[in-house]
Amino acid sequence: MRELFDKVLGAYLGLAIGDALGATVEFMRPREIVLAYGVHREIIGGGWLKLARGQVTDDTTMSLALGAALLQGGAPALSRHAGDDETLVRSIGQAFVLWLQGKPVDCGNTCRRGILRFLHEGTLAGPYNPGDAGNGALMRNLPVVLATLGNDAAFERLSIAQAHLTHHHPLSDAATLGIGQLLRLLLLGADHTECRRWVEAWTNGNPAFGFTPYRGRATAYVVDTAQTVLNFLTLHEDFEAALVATVNQGDDADTTGALVGMLAGARCGASRLPPHWLHRLQPATVQAITDQASGLLALAQGLKESEHV
Repeated sequence: MRELFDKVLGAYLGLAIGDALGATVEFMRPREIVLAYGVHREIIGGGWLKLARGQVTDDTTMSLALGAALLQGGAPALSRHAGDDETLVRSIGQAFVLWLQGKPVDCGNTCRRGILRFLHEGTLAGPYNPGDAGNGALMRNLPVVLATLGNDAAFERLSIAQAHLTHHHPLSDAATLGIGQLLRLLLLGADHTECRRWVEAWTNGNPAFGFTPYRGRATAYVVDTAQTVLNFLTLHEDFEAALVATVNQGDDADTTGALVGMLAGARCGASRLPPHWLHRLQPATVQAITDQASGLLALAQGLKESEHV
């Protein structure tokens, strides 16, 4: 259990590290990053959001909002079957409303539109929208993966339910489930070779996300995001190398950085995260993540036990 918690915490802290590192160069092009920083590799804040050093963006804070709703619902809510999730999904929607009303430093247009639809209409999903193929549902799904670890049905059901609150598109669904499945594999001990093998098989089955050759696009379009994340995760076994290579692609660098940090952090564990980055995160963020990681892992254990009653 100690090794699993190290990987869980590594994934969550890795997400925040990647978010904070990438936010500085979000919306920049690689050549602009070279001119400004050479190679961007330090958590310094700034960027278009004018962040404080170590401050995170919506990638991390929206994940924390989702995690809080799952913890509030508890194992009984997670163990319900398809069709019985309305109370839990509604509480997730309400957590997103509170998050938006708290004036986060940033909120993507699709997330904002979906949250406002939920607030004003009370609907848990909008209709299919060709404009919903962004990465907002993917970027925040970590708490669902942690809370349902070991329960395939609950993982798939709740991943899609939380996604459809704001994003209703098959590419968003596929990426959210696929990256989530890879995260589960890494949390349970897969090494770099197994990771690469899984990615090859998954992209063969989901050719829209194939990244060989890599096209160098790191936008918020969920296909570009997933291709960037999988490319640099499989190229680099080392956490720091993978993350630096990712964020220096610019564009939606806080989200691509967060996702690579999450996956590479699960692979290496919290104990092997670079201390110079970890110590730059704001202490309140580290504390919130540590508390949630422990709670969500306990929730997963409770869900397992309730399934066997």
